[in-house]
Amino acid sequence: MSTHIIRYETKPDRADENQLLVEAVFEQLKAERPEGLHYATFRMEDGVSFVHIVGYDDDDADLLRPLTAFKAFQQDAADRMIAPVQRGSATVVGSYGFFGE
Repeated sequence: MSTHIIRYETKPDRADENQLLVEAVFEQLKAERPEGLHYATFRMEDGVSFVHIVGYDDDDADLLRPLTAFKAFQQDAADRMIAPVQRGSATVVGSYGFFGE
């Protein structure tokens, strides 16, 4: 399983819009229920920072990018953000109830 963490800060006047776009992704995921994808998004207490955690059972899988709602989320993402997105792979050391254990 591969796990990726994506962090970014939005412009204050675009944070609510960003959240709505993320929520649309989760609505599509709930409707389509793709297997092998584990995904969570957090809006931090500052109101403008977001953290996405994405896990794939199959390291070669790309289950988010084809989604219509995800494409809409990415469409003008750079314009909504203050600084470049920080991305990194991570290894799960421990988890309780987070990835469906």
